Amino acid sequence: MIVESQLEPSEALCRDVVSAGDYYMKVVKKGQTVRILDIEGNQAADTLFYNANDPSERYSAIDTIREQGNVYLTAGTKILSDQGNVMLEIVADTCGRHDTLGGACATESNTVRYSIDKKCMHACRDSWLLAVAENEQFGMSKRDITHNINFFMNVPVTAEGGLTFADGISGAGKYVELKAHMDTIVLMSNCPQLNNPCNAYNPTPVEVIVWQ
Repeated sequence: MIVESQLEPSEALCRDVVSAGDYYMKVVKKGQTVRILDIEGNQAADTLFYNANDPSERYSAIDTIREQGNVYLTAGTKILSDQGNVMLEIVADTCGRHDTLGGACATESNTVRYSIDKKCMHACRDSWLLAVAENEQFGMSKRDITHNINFFMNVPVTAEGGLTFADGISGAGKYVELKAHMDTIVLMSNCPQLNNPCNAYNPTPVEVIVWQ
């Protein structure tokens, strides 16, 4: 569902451009709104959410999908934790839908999906591991890396129940905006993937904008 935001970037609390292959790891406070902006179009932002006061509570794909009765996320979706609490709510979305099933690229999956020589290519899981290693204040480790949301990524479900990685449905300037219902760690890998069409084989920056 397409819902445009009424917030003005000029009034934002902070703005960060995240290069392709880089990570973003910051706390969004309860009541604040965060926008993920697809600057050039068809980029994929692989994102995890954690309770900033207790990171053992984190985004649950199972609970979120079950409660909304849909495998895709869009405006109106409440993102639930593994304890059944609402973490964030999508309040604006100009893309239309976002993936919950495709997972994140890793050196292992690059090898299986593509070829052995793709193993050492940078992957989203590497970005997350680097993020938790460089942000010791959160007390997290690789054991905390779980299932993620792929904002802007197009992963259609086939009639047989399989998944396909298809051309992106986003475009330059499209965004998704979420309001935090609790203090939330936002851990994002701006996908560097060169082997599937999730970002048109051309990884580009995204911008993260936060309002009070």
